Amino acid sequence: MEALKTNPQTEHELGDESFMSAAELGAYTAKLKAAKALQTEDRAEEARAELIKTLSETIEVTPKKVHEIMTSLLYKLRIAAEQGKNELLVMRFPNVMCSDGGRAINNFEKGWPETLTGRPRQAFEFWRDRLQPAGYGLKAVIVNFPDGMPGDVGFLLTWETRSA
Repeated sequence: MEALKTNPQTEHELGDESFMSAAELGAYTAKLKAAKALQTEDRAEEARAELIKTLSETIEVTPKKVHEIMTSLLYKLRIAAEQGKNELLVMRFPNVMCSDGGRAINNFEKGWPETLTGRPRQAFEFWRDRLQPAGYGLKAVIVNFPDGMPGDVGFLLTWETRSA
């Protein structure tokens, strides 16, 4: 029986890859994770900038658009009501869509609608003109606090529930 012959590899190589110690591998993995996180952050910032740009541009409120909005909204409202809810998040947007960064909303100030810009302003006006007369309420709230500061704003459409 012949003994298996091995070629000792120099410099701790495995195939054509340099061998890494456990500490080196850990450091390499940490660098990869950090690079991936930076890429994710960059993509998130790009997406946020694109969203802000889109929300800054108002839309033309035609009868067809009103019908589309109402059809979609009524469907979502029906589902929420069937689930026993009495509010529905209908819009979420970055606080930079408020002229004060969401401060008035966060402090429950009466004039908070005056701080809205772009499509959030249009959404408020849509509620005021079409949904408030039908008995729906609107709550504006800060929905997250990154680093302890006000973040995104949420519009919640509200309605009263009656006991049967």
